[in-house]
Amino acid sequence: NATDLWHVKKVNPQSMVHLTEKPVELAKRAIECGLHVFVEKPLAQTVEQCEDLIALATANGTQLFVGHVFLHSAPVIKLKELVDSGELGDVCYVSSSRLNLGPIRKDVDVLWDLAPHDISIMLHLLGQAPQRVSCSGLAHLNRRLCDVCNLTLHFADNRVGLIHVSWLDPLKRRVMTIVGSKQMAVYDDLGQEKIKIYDKGVETPKEPTNFGEFQFSYRYGGSYSPWLKEFEPLKAECSAFADCIETGATPTTDGRNGAEVVAVLQAAARSLQNGGEATEVAPLSTYSDAGALNG
Repeated sequence: NATDLWHVKKVNPQSMVHLTEKPVELAKRAIECGLHVFVEKPLAQTVEQCEDLIALATANGTQLFVGHVFLHSAPVIKLKELVDSGELGDVCYVSSSRLNLGPIRKDVDVLWDLAPHDISIMLHLLGQAPQRVSCSGLAHLNRRLCDVCNLTLHFADNRVGLIHVSWLDPLKRRVMTIVGSKQMAVYDDLGQEKIKIYDKGVETPKEPTNFGEFQFSYRYGGSYSPWLKEFEPLKAECSAFADCIETGATPTTDGRNGAEVVAVLQAAARSLQNGGEATEVAPLSTYSDAGALNG
């Protein structure tokens, strides 16, 4: 029972706690007991709360693991390989849709419910956090909670991430598109072929001498679906947690990773309150994460 954690006098160093409930105080008390903690997304409601957890886990020598399960899935692992290898070229933008008819929650809006998935994937693929976020949304069913949201994440180098989340769509959809200068990739989490890579693009003459020579060249190549190893992401996520406890390695989804996602969510929420105005993403403090345990 998670509420009995603080009564534990001696904790096995391999003990794990999977927290899906709030408040953050419960996670804090677990860490203070010396437990390695697995917290479901989002890590907290504010960046300050995240950083408190990070600092506490570091001080107590425990792992702080965040449940961004898609980062442990075969399609996202493959997408990361495609981006990092340069096979797609320079990433121009990433767009995603996470839609369905419900389930509608009463404790949080659709932004905090669904967007963490796509935010975590985009930050992971691009290897950086956005500088600014714009967010607009509508509340049709509950005036306090948006059920439809659109986000624009503004990254460095003129790259953007576009996210559409909704509880009010007739069709369930989980699709992400990565547009690169060389190739394009589509990730359909509900499709039989999870990833399709398209050899398509638009090119312009390098040094046109006159307006007549300045014509766009469209490339319509073929497409293919790369082989993906089949495994259950949740099982892989739990195995990664166990491995990090055993080895002291820093998790991919560590406290700082969770805090970066929350920073984007906070900025999006402020933008939403201000009519979609572009809002700066708060920088994180310099903390040593609770990943590499040094004894």
